[in-house]
Amino acid sequence: MGDFDIIVIGGGTGNKVALAGANRGLDVALIERGPIGGTCVNRGCNPSKTLIHRADIVQTIARADEFGIDAAVAEIDFRSIVREVTKTVDGKSERMERTDRNHDNITLIREEARFVDERTLETDDDERVTGEKIVVAAGARPAVPPIDGLETVEYLTSTDALRLDSQPEQLVIIGGGYIAAELGYFYESLGTSVTIIGRSDVLLSNEDREVAEAFTEIARRRHTVHTGHEATGVSQDGEEISVTAEGKDGEISVTGDALLVAAGRRPNTDLLDPDVAGIDIDDRGFVETNEYLETTAENVWAQGDITGNYQFKHAADHEAKYVEKNALDGERRAIDYTSMGHAVFTSPQVAGTGKTEEELDESNREYVVGKCAYEETVMGKAFKERDGFVKVLADPDDGEILGCHIIGADASTLIHEVLLALASGSGTIGDVTDTIHIHPALSKVILKAFEGV
Repeated sequence: MGDFDIIVIGGGTGNKVALAGANRGLDVALIERGPIGGTCVNRGCNPSKTLIHRADIVQTIARADEFGIDAAVAEIDFRSIVREVTKTVDGKSERMERTDRNHDNITLIREEARFVDERTLETDDDERVTGEKIVVAAGARPAVPPIDGLETVEYLTSTDALRLDSQPEQLVIIGGGYIAAELGYFYESLGTSVTIIGRSDVLLSNEDREVAEAFTEIARRRHTVHTGHEATGVSQDGEEISVTAEGKDGEISVTGDALLVAAGRRPNTDLLDPDVAGIDIDDRGFVETNEYLETTAENVWAQGDITGNYQFKHAADHEAKYVEKNALDGERRAIDYTSMGHAVFTSPQVAGTGKTEEELDESNREYVVGKCAYEETVMGKAFKERDGFVKVLADPDDGEILGCHIIGADASTLIHEVLLALASGSGTIGDVTDTIHIHPALSKVILKAFEGV
């Protein structure tokens, strides 16, 4: 196919770099075998959060009687909901592809490609492309653990679960992370009975322990939850799927008419043969990068899920800005993750940034804790938020914010006040407590937690 100024592998957030290069007048090749937009647009953030908003509406109606309002959900058109969301995200992907195809400086290669030499790839059609520079942004895909009998069962991954035509009556989920939490919430809210089997003793085990324990207790009210269990076998008889799992108290067996495997994600490096190009990967299969997002190969950068730095869309977008400066403009800017946060869009929402209390204990770092329950604020009482709280961890000497963890309504929005303090201020408790907070906005729960330090 020829030589290019830059080759971008991956049309998710890599599409940003491809367009940035093309707009600078560079000759760009964009390699993407799937829909443009990658995981976020097609198989992740966009469809999942749009579907989850429907669950939020159902939950609001379900709680209406708590506020003296007589309301009920008369009917849920599951197929219509999924089809509308699918049409929306597919339309966005198609518009993105048209933009790429219509750009004079972009050659869109809709095939899989592997490295065959330094900065050289070969497509499925045996065509070779070479780039002066390369950006590896090929993402990740659902991980499928080696469970006995799984290959004989019609199981779902997160990709499939976002595009079902019919709603399961009983859904079994293997996995206890954010995908299990979010999709479990969506399906349960729309009427599916959900069973979750998680390996750890709590759901969302990567969160601060106190948050994870609170969420697990809430999830048990909504689902059947088996924590501390390892799925060991799967079988199917007609439409019924059975899952066996081992725990410290013995074996359990659960059944359903659908099985979702939500056991994490794996990088797509095995599809690229990066070692041929001199690109090192770590023992988990992720591309190794330095602070400039350079790989071990000359003139090759990497960003997004395939690096394993942070597997969030906003992290990939952040990295793309640095790759544009370093790869396209010849700068050497070290990436800064100081204000990196994350959120889980379930009910209640979960959000966090920085270290957990357990991580600080393991590193023998001294810290103090500030905490405020939602129900200790005016708006928290108005919302009848009985479970939510904000927890902040800080240095006892200078007030440096070491971590902040939230479970409760609008946690994904509230955390941004803390992220802004980390990014723009000194990153101390005072950056928050010295800010005038509108009363009685829900953000007062942040203020009170920080004042508690």
